[in-house]
Amino acid sequence: MASVLQRADLEPLLLGGCFFGSGGGGTVVSARGLVSHFEVGDYYPTDRVRVVSVDEATQGDSVMVAYMGSPEAIDGAAYPEGPVRAVQQIQARLAEQGRKLAYVVPPESGALGFTVACLVAAKLGLAVVDGDGAGRAVPSLPMLTFASRHVDPRPAVLVSQDGLAVELDVTPAQGQGGDRRHQEDVSVIVEQMMRPIVAAPEFKQFGGLAMWVMTPEVLRHALPITGTLQRALDFGRAVQSGELRTAGDAMAFLSERFGVRAHALFDPAELAGAAVDTSGGFDLGTVTVRAGRHTAEVLYQNESLLAWSDAVPHPLCMAPDGICWFFEGPGDAVASNGDLVQPDGSLSPAYRGRRVTLLGLVANPLLRERGGLILDSFMQQVNTLGYRGPYVPVEQLVQASEHARKEASA
Repeated sequence: MASVLQRADLEPLLLGGCFFGSGGGGTVVSARGLVSHFEVGDYYPTDRVRVVSVDEATQGDSVMVAYMGSPEAIDGAAYPEGPVRAVQQIQARLAEQGRKLAYVVPPESGALGFTVACLVAAKLGLAVVDGDGAGRAVPSLPMLTFASRHVDPRPAVLVSQDGLAVELDVTPAQGQGGDRRHQEDVSVIVEQMMRPIVAAPEFKQFGGLAMWVMTPEVLRHALPITGTLQRALDFGRAVQSGELRTAGDAMAFLSERFGVRAHALFDPAELAGAAVDTSGGFDLGTVTVRAGRHTAEVLYQNESLLAWSDAVPHPLCMAPDGICWFFEGPGDAVASNGDLVQPDGSLSPAYRGRRVTLLGLVANPLLRERGGLILDSFMQQVNTLGYRGPYVPVEQLVQASEHARKEASA
C-alpha cells in the first residue's frame, strides 16, 4: 500500500536497514550524514518520499540504484551525487525510447540501500518500491534476485560523486541477454573491472550504480522479496522507541511481527578486537568478540559472511544467512561492521565494553536454493574466507553447537 515518508522516518528506516544488512549495506554514520542534508532547498525539491508496493508500480519503468564501494569511503558524502547522476542517465536513455522512469528500487536491505533509494527518489520526483533484491545486504551483484531472475543488466551506469561516468555493456559470450550465462559474464566484469574502477583515485573507492531497468511486468518477476523497506522501518521504530532493549526482545519481535527466525549465536559477549583493510571497493576485516574464556570471530567483506567460535568445531553461521549485531544499553542498538571498526582497525569507542549478541537470521528461501546463482555466489565468497565445506543452514549449525556444548559438559 502506498505511503509517504518524511525526514523523521529516515532515522528508524536506516536503523532497521542496518540491522537487516548483516553487518553491511553501508554504515549508520554514512546514512545519517546523507539524511542530515535532506531538506527542501537548492538540492532537494521536497522532503517527502513516496513508497509504493510492487503491485502499485504500474505507471512506468523502474531501476535499481545503489552506492557501490567501500563503506568507509562513503561516510563523507553529503548528497547522493553519484546515484542521482546514474539514474539521470537511465532516465535520459529511456526518454530517447519514449519510455518513462517512475520508480527506483533498493538493491538490498541496508542503512544506505534504503536511504539512497529514498533520497534519489525525492531528488528526481520518483517513487521507491517497497522491496529489495535479497532481504539482506550482499557483497556482489549476482547475489540479488534481479540477477537470479535473469533481468537484462544493460544498460548499467557507474558514476563518481564528481560526475565521472562509466557504462557497462556486456555482450554475452553464450546465452541471451539476461539469462544465467549472461549474468555470470556480468558478475565477472563487475568484480574484475568495476571494483578497480571505484578504487581508482577519480572514484575515491565508491560510486553510484544504476542498472537492471524493469518494466512493471519484469519488476513483479524480479522482485519477489517485498515489504522489506516497511519491515526495516517497523524494526527501526521499535529500536528507537526503546521497545527492543535486549536481544531476546529483538528475536521475539522478529518472529512475531515478520515471521523471521533469529538465533543467538554468541551471547553474552563484548567486542574484543578488530582488523580491517580497505581495498578494491571493499572493507575486508574481522571483528572478534569474547564471552568468558571463549571468543568468536566474524569475517566480513563489507557484509558479515562467516562466524566462527573456538567453543565448537564448525562455523556458527554462514551467508546467505544473516549475521547481525544487537547491542544493549545506552547508544545505538544496531551497527554495521563499518560502524564498529575505525579506519585504523581499532574498535569504535561507542560500542566498546557494551553487551552484544551475535544473531543469526534465517535467510529468505530464495537465497538458499541449491544450485542457484545466489547461493553459489555466496558460497564462492565464503570459500575465500577459509571455509571449504558446503552451505549449512544456521538452524542446523545452532543445533550442532548445542549438541557440542552438551558433550563438552558431560
